[in-house]
Amino acid sequence: MNNPPGEFKHSEPLTLGVELELQLVSRRDFDLTRGASDLLASLDYDGQFGDIKLEITESMIEISTLPRPTAEGIAADLAGLRETLRMHCARNNIAVCGGGTHPFHRWSERRICPGERFDTIYQRYGYLAKQFTVFGQHIHVGCPSADDAIWLTQALGVYVPAFIALSASSPFVDGVDTFFQSARLNAVSAFPLSGQCPPLANWEQFLKHFGLLQACGIATSIKDLYWDVRPKPEFGTVEIRVCDTPLSIERATALAALAQALCRWLLRTRPELHTAQQAHVARYNKFQACRYGMSAMIADPVAPGQRGLQVLLTGLLEKLAADAHELGCAPWIQNLWPVVTANAGDATTLLGRYAAHGNLNDVVREAAERLMACPPSKLPEVSG
Repeated sequence: MNNPPGEFKHSEPLTLGVELELQLVSRRDFDLTRGASDLLASLDYDGQFGDIKLEITESMIEISTLPRPTAEGIAADLAGLRETLRMHCARNNIAVCGGGTHPFHRWSERRICPGERFDTIYQRYGYLAKQFTVFGQHIHVGCPSADDAIWLTQALGVYVPAFIALSASSPFVDGVDTFFQSARLNAVSAFPLSGQCPPLANWEQFLKHFGLLQACGIATSIKDLYWDVRPKPEFGTVEIRVCDTPLSIERATALAALAQALCRWLLRTRPELHTAQQAHVARYNKFQACRYGMSAMIADPVAPGQRGLQVLLTGLLEKLAADAHELGCAPWIQNLWPVVTANAGDATTLLGRYAAHGNLNDVVREAAERLMACPPSKLPEVSG
């Protein structure tokens, strides 16, 4: 059944919402475990911090905050959701961790969650649905209007490599070092409606484009669009979808703060967009950020050439300082400076812990401790 986008609902401009897909792992060996349905069935939670719900497979859950005007509100919701999970997961002998991929799970062992939507995805995409057991952060930013949402969808496309590199936390797949900072997005790219939004001038053009996709049987609802950035009319937001799930809620909050400050700057200054030119280099720049992180070289089709992403990000954070100050989120964005200047991102952390331990089980154990802010004694070490 086709579901048209419907009315673009009102939301307060620049409000924030965050969704985090989290890994459910066994406290015995820290492999993924099939615990999502049982965990949610036993959940005693009143929704005061947002939602906790199933995702595509039984080894993952999604938490989502309430709409908040500030990054502080997002941090408080994420902390509350974390505490709820800490209590309920302990009862089920489950640990929870961040990271864009689980380092050594076998995708063929995954079980699709019950539900009509999940079953439809599995029937449509086959094994890709199980390989979609990857973990991302989605950031929603409230938009003044539907046309502004489409404009921001285009404008934010230029900054996709920045969000990829700042959040990269998936260097391992199938038990091996992939040499990627973010291998997660390779799984997302397999879906036919992934990538960037096509050039669209306004909401009316978006409705015509989506209507064509529906008429051709390509898409039935907005959820079928796996774009890097997409409008979300039922929330009145634009949604950034390229981030790996960070290893900590503090990093997740910092990324949300960056999105808020960037959207404020974009809407305030309205820089000229070069959507057609950017389309020629978007896939290359995305690959560069996934593969090399802060060492990526980003192609500029307007002033033809390449520049280092680290240099571009340094300039971007400096440019957004005034807007971040006005929004009260500057201290959170400060959290991102070590990632840019010292390559101190989550992928680097995971690689470093693997070098120290020599096994990926203990890498996941430490990731679980980090997300839940547990002292090391809380989770058992895995003998190598």
